[in-house]
Amino acid sequence: MFSNIYYMKTETNNTSVYLLATLNVLIVILISSTLRSPITSVGPVLSEISNSLQLDHLQGSLLTSIPLLMFASCSVLVSRFSTKFSMNQLLLYALIILSFGLFLRVFGNIETLFVGSIFIGLGICVGNVITPGFIKTNFPKHIGLMTGIFAVAMNLTAALASGYSVSIGEWTGFGWRGSLGIWLIIAILGLFVLLIELIFNKKNSTKSDSLVKAEKSNFNIFKSAQAWNISVFMGLQSAVYYSLISWLPAVLRDYGMIGNQPGWILFTIQIAMIPITFVGPIIANRMKNQKPMMLFICVMMFVSMLMFAWLKTDYIYATAILLGLSNGLSFSLSILFFSLRTKSSVNAIKISGMAQSIGYLIAAFGPPIFGKLHDWDISWQTSFYFIALLIIIMFFFGWKASQDRFIEDK
Repeated sequence: MFSNIYYMKTETNNTSVYLLATLNVLIVILISSTLRSPITSVGPVLSEISNSLQLDHLQGSLLTSIPLLMFASCSVLVSRFSTKFSMNQLLLYALIILSFGLFLRVFGNIETLFVGSIFIGLGICVGNVITPGFIKTNFPKHIGLMTGIFAVAMNLTAALASGYSVSIGEWTGFGWRGSLGIWLIIAILGLFVLLIELIFNKKNSTKSDSLVKAEKSNFNIFKSAQAWNISVFMGLQSAVYYSLISWLPAVLRDYGMIGNQPGWILFTIQIAMIPITFVGPIIANRMKNQKPMMLFICVMMFVSMLMFAWLKTDYIYATAILLGLSNGLSFSLSILFFSLRTKSSVNAIKISGMAQSIGYLIAAFGPPIFGKLHDWDISWQTSFYFIALLIIIMFFFGWKASQDRFIEDK
């Protein structure tokens, strides 16, 4: 199977091609599995963390906002480092940093909790920026398929982290520390596979495209209007996602849900994202432009916000499915734009860095504003109206990003 979907520019024997293809597919799956689960696992156990370490509401919200701020501040820098190190080296460093952060976050005190969150944000940031370029370089004929696999693995583990966070803590016997620390296992598995590939290439005297440094480019990504359209679109869809991941458990408890019921709503949202994040990029890759898809996304997302605000827990699973479908498709489409709207891997990495820097800077303001609006309106309606407004603006930029136009075009 992998030999059919994998493309290499250099000729080696069939066994080497198959093994290298298998390793690179595993790398995509394992890297993507670490890009959301360390964050989505926090919400369901946030009250437990706050009680254990005596955190106030601001400190609690920082556990989500700190990684987003790291994405915003470091993504462009990571894209620039892509010309100094190979993609595999950068992904290896990403997992080392992430593993260290995951360890610090659960095996220390309040100080190491936040320092660990900084390292987690940095590690995820590197993986976020480099993986789309890794896919474009190693799977140029199957970008839609591999982007779908990337998004499915990310959202499946995010769903498990949301739905089973409390249960994992109980099963391990370590409470919230077990809930957050278990994701260290996937990071270590990713490190293991990356090391195997490096050894494999060295032993077989082969050099895959992902071991080659990206070419330098003088193209100024920040002067591209299309790059800004993609960046703002990604930021606004991320703001919607992280605002709800952070606050929906609290909203649903105010609406009358108890125990782990809010966690299961998050689980439903994430599960609903899985099929659409796989099929969506494949379909989008075959479309001349993605405007019909963008309209579909924004209408469903807007309706789901009104349902949360007006219907509360009535039809809650239908609301969760609508949100999951729309957010899953918006995320996978924003990632696909990095490859579809660029002519080279180096510019794919550049737009990945810019979009995630600008995008997550926008997203970082979502959870605090959503929570602050609740101080003014305890019904949470104003908070959901704020998200609805973001979706309207998102549609404007998403419509332009959906045009069949490269970022390099004037």
